[in-house]
Amino acid sequence: MKIEPSIGKMPGLGVGNAPASPKPLEASSAARSQTATVQMSGQFQQLERQVGGGSFDAKKVQSIKEAIADGRFQVDSSKVADGLLSTVKDLIRGNSRSA
Repeated sequence: MKIEPSIGKMPGLGVGNAPASPKPLEASSAARSQTATVQMSGQFQQLERQVGGGSFDAKKVQSIKEAIADGRFQVDSSKVADGLLSTVKDLIRGNSRSA
């Protein structure tokens, strides 16, 4: 029995017919002039307060990126292990309360 490669012959699939670089979608002038208003849920606002508003030190992030790129970044395995154990303990405590 001979199997024919029929997938390229199926209409609507367009296998191998995709343009090399798709054109970017352009928003209509009406869509560009509109603004959206987003209201965060109370749960999100509470989480944001607990985390500290999501701020971070951009300079520290950049220095860590550079250290990784240069091969100078060192991982403190004891801090990683302590954090992992702390997380597991929190998860176990959370599961025992809900059970």
